[in-house]
Amino acid sequence: MFGCLVAGRLVQTAAQQVAEDKFVFDLPDYESINHVVVFMLGTIPFPEGMGGSVYFSYPDSNGMPVWQLLGFVTNGKPSAIFKISGLKSGEGSQHPFGAMNIVRTPSVAQIGISVELLDSMAQQTPVGNAAVSSVDSFTQFTQKMLDNFYNFASSFAVSQAQMTPSPSEMFIPANVVLKWYENFQRRLAQNPLFWKT
Repeated sequence: MFGCLVAGRLVQTAAQQVAEDKFVFDLPDYESINHVVVFMLGTIPFPEGMGGSVYFSYPDSNGMPVWQLLGFVTNGKPSAIFKISGLKSGEGSQHPFGAMNIVRTPSVAQIGISVELLDSMAQQTPVGNAAVSSVDSFTQFTQKMLDNFYNFASSFAVSQAQMTPSPSEMFIPANVVLKWYENFQRRLAQNPLFWKT
């Protein structure tokens, strides 16, 4: 039903079922992991009105599991990327894996998936620094930056009649800045990552 992926490692698709509605994946050598991807395999959808809360667990200094809510997967959002590298020093939160006797070793962390009602999942708050920035937030930032630059540059625009000769300064026509701005916006709309090529 679920899969788990860590960069540079084989995909895990055999989750250990620890209860009827709870599954875990072991993450050996978790100290070297920055991000983890949790996804549905596409073979079995969640029942109507249900989804999966995704938790990360690592052993604290006493070897006790500390569980933190990362986020969710649902039929409408069947995969998610989570940043776990900054979570190891945080505090745990309430979780559905508490009373379970799950076998673990000191250098192994776990990803837990708990099948729950969508309504109860909506009441939960994942740890803030687990969410990975998406292309949407990058696009929003870039758009705001473009708007700010264009507005700033335009605020200095003067007509040719208002210009005073100054041989040591270069002037760029406002229509050139506008043309660049519109071209950049068009390319960003077509492919938000065009600047990487």
